[in-house]
Amino acid sequence: MAERNDILKKIGVWLQPENFQDYCPNGLQVEGTSEINTVISGVTASKALIEAAIEANADMILVHHGYFWKGEDQRIQGMKRERLKQLLDNDINLVAYHLPLDDHPEYGNNRQLASILNIKNPRPLGGLVWEGELEEAMSPEKFGLHIARQLHREPLWVGEGPAAIKRVGWCTGAAQGFINTALDAGLDAYISGEISEPTTHTARECGIHYYAAGHHATERYGVQALGKALVEEFGVTHKFIDCDNPV
Repeated sequence: MAERNDILKKIGVWLQPENFQDYCPNGLQVEGTSEINTVISGVTASKALIEAAIEANADMILVHHGYFWKGEDQRIQGMKRERLKQLLDNDINLVAYHLPLDDHPEYGNNRQLASILNIKNPRPLGGLVWEGELEEAMSPEKFGLHIARQLHREPLWVGEGPAAIKRVGWCTGAAQGFINTALDAGLDAYISGEISEPTTHTARECGIHYYAAGHHATERYGVQALGKALVEEFGVTHKFIDCDNPV
């Protein structure tokens, strides 16, 4: 058993959310019980994840995508009401970290994705974009298959880059707009979660391979790493629940 505030304080030391200008509040979003035995992690605090956490008798839900985003309707009704009611009725804490969890050099989504894809020498390139190298150069087709095998999701591949891919850039989630950072660095390929209409033309006309590997699929790993760290630090029980999302 651990105290909620001790967990929040330790995560704050690790992720330093105060250093980020984010689109949502980081940390405790919905307050529940002060005593934590079981932590359930997931990508998004959906109704399905909350129901799974209730079934697991969880005291805390740890996610990358929480609630209270800038610009959203502030009224507590409909889907938002149902989600919050489930959390409050079951005294479950909702804890969310967005950009701080993308950026962290050990637990972050970008760092963890590098491990999953076996990208060597991963390091920040600029902003939230990272870069690294493949151990052996791959053809664009083979690299796409490699991503599919590792993430269990076939990526959308567009672009007209070099015949062999060695230097790779990436940023998880909805980071297709950062393709220009990869171009400026002269990388062979860029990976993100989502793709927009202009991304295709940029990749084709500027000579880079672009792989849209899934917003959900690329951001499954940060919360898992953070959950494991909580187990080691506090001895709580942790389980990651992957609520399928094809996007």
